[in-house]
Amino acid sequence: MISEPIDIAIRRAGSQGALAKLCGVSQATVWKWRHGKKVKAEHVLKIVAAADGQVAAYQIRPDLPDLFPRPSDD
Repeated sequence: MISEPIDIAIRRAGSQGALAKLCGVSQATVWKWRHGKKVKAEHVLKIVAAADGQVAAYQIRPDLPDLFPRPSDD
């Protein structure tokens, strides 16, 4: 579920508003992410950074494996 990584990022940032500021979007956009709107690829790495690495890019946009691949199980 995509909202889980967003919820983690919100907790790490401190609030939806704080995450929005770190990502350069409105608080309403973060609310939409939590409720199923896809995160634009340009914001994914900002969310990962805001979450202090507690979420991975592929968890936010699993539909973009070429941009955000899962780590390999070597």
